[in-house]
Amino acid sequence: MTHLPTDSHAIHTEVQAKNGLWRDRTFKVLLTFVIIVVGLEISALAGFELPPPWSLLVSATLILIVGFGVLRKGVEALVRLRFSSINLLMLIATIAAFYLGQYTEAAVVIVLYALGERLEDIGIKTSRSALDALVKKTPRTARINGTEQDSPIESIAVGTMLLVKPGEAVPLDGVIEKGTTSVDEAAITGEPLPRDKRPGDPVFAGTLNKEGVIELRATKVYQDTTLQKIVRLTFEAQQGKAETQKFIERFSRVYTPTVLALALLVVIIPVLALDKPLDPWLLQAITLLVIACPCALVISTPVAIYAAIGNASSRGVLVKGGRYIEALARLRAVALDKTRTITRGEPAISDVLPLGGMSRQELLACAAGAELFSEHPLAQAIVDLAREEGLELHGVERVQSLIGKGLTAQCLVCEHKDIFIGKVGFIRELMPFSEEAAAHVERLQHEGKTAIVVSFRNGVAGIFGVVDAIRTDSASTVGELQRLGIATVMLTGDNAKNAAVVAAQVGITTVHGDLLPEDKVSRLKDLMAVHDSQVGMVGDGVNDAPALAFASVGIALGAAGSDTALETAPVALMNDKLSLVPFLVRLGRRTIATIRVNTILAIAVKVAFVTLAVAGMGNLALAIAADVGVTLLVIVTSLRLRRFDADPDNNGNEPG
Repeated sequence: MTHLPTDSHAIHTEVQAKNGLWRDRTFKVLLTFVIIVVGLEISALAGFELPPPWSLLVSATLILIVGFGVLRKGVEALVRLRFSSINLLMLIATIAAFYLGQYTEAAVVIVLYALGERLEDIGIKTSRSALDALVKKTPRTARINGTEQDSPIESIAVGTMLLVKPGEAVPLDGVIEKGTTSVDEAAITGEPLPRDKRPGDPVFAGTLNKEGVIELRATKVYQDTTLQKIVRLTFEAQQGKAETQKFIERFSRVYTPTVLALALLVVIIPVLALDKPLDPWLLQAITLLVIACPCALVISTPVAIYAAIGNASSRGVLVKGGRYIEALARLRAVALDKTRTITRGEPAISDVLPLGGMSRQELLACAAGAELFSEHPLAQAIVDLAREEGLELHGVERVQSLIGKGLTAQCLVCEHKDIFIGKVGFIRELMPFSEEAAAHVERLQHEGKTAIVVSFRNGVAGIFGVVDAIRTDSASTVGELQRLGIATVMLTGDNAKNAAVVAAQVGITTVHGDLLPEDKVSRLKDLMAVHDSQVGMVGDGVNDAPALAFASVGIALGAAGSDTALETAPVALMNDKLSLVPFLVRLGRRTIATIRVNTILAIAVKVAFVTLAVAGMGNLALAIAADVGVTLLVIVTSLRLRRFDADPDNNGNEPG
């Protein structure tokens, strides 16, 4: 068990929760009735009780106004012999209190129970607030380009050109065809800073156009937009109950009839077996029924789970159900893909090695001039570097692309016209390699880099070393997972040598390379056998789909706009932040710890008052106050999870 957080964020959440209570009209009305019945109870204890007709009339009026629905549900449960109903407990307690002439106590029972139910509703509503906010992000209409009228977004087809002005929300997923702007994508990614957008860039429904006028071509209909999928999957996640919640609900179904039987024995044994008077023991039985109401116990898990899911959602993480919050908390190992997970999946030039008297500038300008006509990512990396260095690209002609090998062209600037650029094997087929060139290639390959060779027919003119750039947060993420006691493993389809080089740079010691998608699943099976089936998989959500589905919890990066990731992975990082993986583990652990504290607290209070009731020392009003108090405490404690911080320095590392 861990201590509950006491940082400023948690305190702020308590204040926020209390403010939420005061904005609720029903809560205000109930609180007014609570003040009335508590005042009547205190007056009665002080000897200033209302005369019997008035006491009966006032109490009955309060009960009917506040508790009519509770009593009606209790009668329905009695008719159907559904003894697991909490409302049935309240009905029996109210009837017995009236039989004993405890009219004020009966009103206290119903009013405080109704208050407890309202507190539960407010707790659930508040914990879901981050999720409900998603629904409000989507505009209801869109302006078709060339028209002055707005059309319902449900009627707009794929391919329609839409006009979005500054300050307006993007109505549908699409691609910008005209205009530049910056877009606030917090609704999708959780990122607070706007992103620059230009023609060809994708935009998502529900994001906010901050600056320029843009024309976009719709790529998805309303129902299929990324935001709508997030909304649908998030609210479906609330149906995926945590195992703890399922256990407590099963427990409650057995617990309530057991309490009814125990209350019956509290009356029968003293009265029939020990010849004690009926009324005092009937009052103890009522007290037992009231305190046994498992409100705080039942509410302890869902509020915590919803608050945790809402916290994750506000950071751009979609978690598809409470059971995955629990699975994250229990992780013992995490397998990570390499490309587009630990690395960016975008090639970058790391080495420029001119040979044979060629200058760096000439080699780069000539190669970039030829590669300008290629759409291959490696070619674009060479072009990007030349432009970054301010070089004027050489003009070329007769460009011919050879799929899987490279390209040939003729330079209009260089003395040597014929250019050959491509893989080592392609160049070796055309001309001999010098020992110097071979040594450079071998060194680059040993470092896990890809070698791209440039030749002017008379020999190798230079070599480019290409790497898949490692994410800036990869090493820190791996280190943090390891500090949390979680083993890290790399599973990749890339060759083992390249994978080992990348793994060494981020701190992973166990590497499995050259894996097909089905091989990754096989390796996961082995890991799950070692780590008690508590293994997560982090991948890009495309070719890792089988592994993401097989792991105890799959976490997909690159989920914004990726249907595969959204549909396959139980957890989707919409903003590509790998650093959120250890945060989610800590959030899961804090959630489980909070549920444990809530459950233990609720059970401890009930055991104490049940013991007092069985011993004939129970107090009805105090029992009710304690039950409502515990319910409120459980809700406020759970809502603190909404502000659980991503910074480990603020929260510590909770044990699993």
